Amino acid sequence: MNNGVAITDVGSQTEELATRMLHQVYSLLKGHDIIPNAVQEQMLTSHVRAMAHRSITGEPLPDVEASLFEEISEESMMLAREVVAAFGNLPEEEAWLLSVHFEVAKENL
Repeated sequence: MNNGVAITDVGSQTEELATRMLHQVYSLLKGHDIIPNAVQEQMLTSHVRAMAHRSITGEPLPDVEASLFEEISEESMMLAREVVAAFGNLPEEEAWLLSVHFEVAKENL
């Protein structure tokens, strides 16, 4: 068991959570007219899958320095915080990292 979850269940639970959250993420971005290009979409999808894994397993992020994210727009940070809140058990640092994906995708506009 890992954080109360049998190891054999981690993959399927992660995939289920990731699929649900990816749908939410892309709907949220579309609602704000933020459309990632193919490479950005691949990177964002990978990140959200990793977030789902950490949500299921309780695996922590490495230390993240808040000052690295000072130039992220309030909109990108707000959207990222909304996604992290939907997971329900991830730390604030996850939003910092996720916000970078949103900020970069906004440059496509």
